[in-house]
Amino acid sequence: MSAERTPPSGAAAATGVLTGGPGPGAPEARGRSRRLTGVDAARGFALFGMVAVHTLPLYSEETGDPTLTWTLFAGHSSALFATLAGVSLAFTTGGRTPHTGRRRTASRWAQVGRAAIIGLVGFLLGFLVLPWDNILVYYGIFFLLAIPFLGLRIRYLLLSAGLFALFSPLLMQLSLDHLPAHVYDNPSLLDLVQDPGGVVAHLFLTGSYPALPWMTFVCTGIALGRMDLGNRRVQAALAAVGAALAAVTWAGSALALRLGGYDAIAGATPWMTESQIDEVIVFGADPELPTTTLWWLLVPGAHSNTPFSLLLSLGVALLTLGVFLLLPRTVDRVLTPLTAMGTMTFTLYVSHLLVMWLELFWDAPYLWFWGQILAFAVVAVLWQRRLGQGPLEKVVTRSTRAISRCVLARGGDGARPPASRSATGGPDRP
Repeated sequence: MSAERTPPSGAAAATGVLTGGPGPGAPEARGRSRRLTGVDAARGFALFGMVAVHTLPLYSEETGDPTLTWTLFAGHSSALFATLAGVSLAFTTGGRTPHTGRRRTASRWAQVGRAAIIGLVGFLLGFLVLPWDNILVYYGIFFLLAIPFLGLRIRYLLLSAGLFALFSPLLMQLSLDHLPAHVYDNPSLLDLVQDPGGVVAHLFLTGSYPALPWMTFVCTGIALGRMDLGNRRVQAALAAVGAALAAVTWAGSALALRLGGYDAIAGATPWMTESQIDEVIVFGADPELPTTTLWWLLVPGAHSNTPFSLLLSLGVALLTLGVFLLLPRTVDRVLTPLTAMGTMTFTLYVSHLLVMWLELFWDAPYLWFWGQILAFAVVAVLWQRRLGQGPLEKVVTRSTRAISRCVLARGGDGARPPASRSATGGPDRP
């Protein structure tokens, strides 16, 4: 079972979704700014791509070539979601001015609660036989791993993202022969109890969305959320940097493979034909890359989780977010359905998995795709206008706010950090 519909004979990939709901003092709680409209629209677009990848044909039955759906969305939609999850984490922990003192402690405990709820939903979905990997169990790990990074400055967040992108794939590739094999497409609570080591290895290094490499997107997203995303220069820079990063990464991978990488892979993996190697390069691993040589880390295929794969998807995510932030207000009304979908992606993603669990779409994929998109858009717009947050988003928000209030109540109002600790450069400093 693969995360997405499996191309010819390989490529486990998937898209997933999750947004952090607004917490105390978060920008979301103070009105719908232009900045947040662009972020929500980007999130809705990622949901659109996820539904497309899960529903529409991903390769030509005649030639085996990838379709436009695969090229545009495979791997990139889930990377966009993970990046935007980091943005939401930044928003809920102070935005451009990270929380300090007791408020920082409250924010961190709130993220623990958020991770627990999201992870629990993911593990419960693991009891269903889903046709794709769901990302929610990984998101729980993402949020927990992100906690130590919430107080870092932008430059250190970007540095951390770069280190995750470069060294986590190397660790992953070197450890694959020593870790439990990839046996869980969607681990359940029962799997966690019966085989905790195998599930943990799956979530951190061997799964479709291994937490360590994917912290590249989360750390970058936190850095973005600390920036002035309402500034047109910042928005334009995001789009330009994203386009450049994607283009340079793709060209660098292609050049490195042409200048010897491909031959090294073929020589170290003689049982694979050229067509099979080409398939991994285009469609990614199924479910893991071979460990015969580190030259496999040059592969840019979706969800290969190599440096080139991660940076390519990150570039696409930055470009997409920058473009949606740059769109003029005159198109806001046109984007209303997409924006509304972006405000309740947790709920819609779970709904999508439950609908697709029925596996009734194989004979009419385009009907099921547009049917879901239309239904999600209508429900999201009506729900947002009448009830506000989506049901699952509301559960997360109320729970995290309750946790924050409990932590703040124990230590006073938390408006400012204790003078002694701040003055000595202790943990309360940003």
